[in-house]
Amino acid sequence: MYLGLDLGTSELKALLLSSQHEVLAVAHAPLTVQQPRPLWSEQQPGSWWQALEWVMDQFAASHGAALSAVRGIGLSGQMHGAVLLDQQDQVLRPAILWNDGRSAAECAALERAVPGQSDITGNLAMPGFTAPKLLWLRKHEPELFARVARVLLPKDYLRLRLTGEAVTDCSDASGTLWLNVAQRRWSAPMLAACGLTEAHMPRLVEGSAVAAGLSASLAARWGLRAGIPVAGGAGDNAASAVGMGVTAPGQGFVSLGTSGVVFLATERFEPNPAQAVHAFCHALPQQWHQMAVMLSAASAVTWATRTLGFANEAAMLAAAASLGPAERAQAPLFLPYLSGERSPHHNPQAQAVLFGLGHQHGPAQIAYAVAEGVAFGLCDGWRSLSRATPVHALSAVGGGTRSAWWVQLLANVLRMPLEILDGGTTGAALGAARLGWLADGGSAAEVCRRPAVVQLFHPEARDAELVQRYQRFAALYQALKGSFPAPMPS
Repeated sequence: MYLGLDLGTSELKALLLSSQHEVLAVAHAPLTVQQPRPLWSEQQPGSWWQALEWVMDQFAASHGAALSAVRGIGLSGQMHGAVLLDQQDQVLRPAILWNDGRSAAECAALERAVPGQSDITGNLAMPGFTAPKLLWLRKHEPELFARVARVLLPKDYLRLRLTGEAVTDCSDASGTLWLNVAQRRWSAPMLAACGLTEAHMPRLVEGSAVAAGLSASLAARWGLRAGIPVAGGAGDNAASAVGMGVTAPGQGFVSLGTSGVVFLATERFEPNPAQAVHAFCHALPQQWHQMAVMLSAASAVTWATRTLGFANEAAMLAAAASLGPAERAQAPLFLPYLSGERSPHHNPQAQAVLFGLGHQHGPAQIAYAVAEGVAFGLCDGWRSLSRATPVHALSAVGGGTRSAWWVQLLANVLRMPLEILDGGTTGAALGAARLGWLADGGSAAEVCRRPAVVQLFHPEARDAELVQRYQRFAALYQALKGSFPAPMPS
């Protein structure tokens, strides 16, 4: 058996996986986000540990025999968060999360301090990344910054509590802006620009390597063997890719989650910062990936559901699906930038827009515009990826894939077959368990096998009206981008 632990933003998920690729059990513990000021997003690391204790206590009570057979543990988690520890490894303040937007000014300062930073890190400096958060802290909380002895990413704080070791993996470290992504090692110039050294950083390992062993006291508490290997693990998207068998160049997936992601495995480091593409290490040795990220995907549907008065997201998407071709052609356009945007615009100040409203438009046509606008935004990201290796299909994951109509619309927009895989809802927790299996000596060919395809969506005949609407969508952003608010001063 293998145990996967996935620390998300809204919940912690635990999964037990057998060596026959059977998911034996899944447990969830909810988490909440604190937003004490505009643009701020924080969580208490202690709440992550409480959630982990809760799911493990549940497993110990209900699946004790399976836990006793666990041979490896893997971790995945939300990326970019800054967990600040003192000399005694005590938490100094709430963790600043991936979706925190307070450090826009520090991003500009970092790029001035290290002019070639995107050549080192493969990425533009964005408020979501970890490094600008530390620059903000150095400026606004200098006394606290002076006490920082160690900076960890969220999942690695859990590892510290599980094993006593401060370790991270190359995929998650890629999202800090402190990693030389091509060389898979910490970058002294990037750390120095933030007032840090490598001594502040956790030890680096590959995601499939042994990072540390489980402590004897926790093993005894939950009925596990002491010293079980805890793998390096991965950031959430790289872990999800491992769970779907997306490890070879030309394989990829598109995620219709709260945010939207287009992920593509690559055989080498292929940065494209000009279009805000993320170029990160993959969870497996000497592999990389590209990733285009939009900040509002399924969350835009949630917003529209609430705003338009639909009973739930399924009802909203069903109303959108009910429209005929003529009604779709006359629907307004929607720019889905409810939280700003990353790829390809790199514009945290971008705003959502409903354009072209008339007396004839009702909730169904607005619902269609929102679902279509998210698909168009993902298409922007898809077009920004290099695709040096031919791509024949993408896996589709995330809560939005429950709507077959929306997946088909996305396939039509991307002009790419989309596959729904067996067990796709287990996501990063399955990938984490697989990384624990690899750390136990499993082979990548056996462990990272691709799940069965349960549903396939081929692009339908090219719709000239849809093509024209996408062109208008792209032109609308260009026409309006100068009208969005200026960045707020730090």
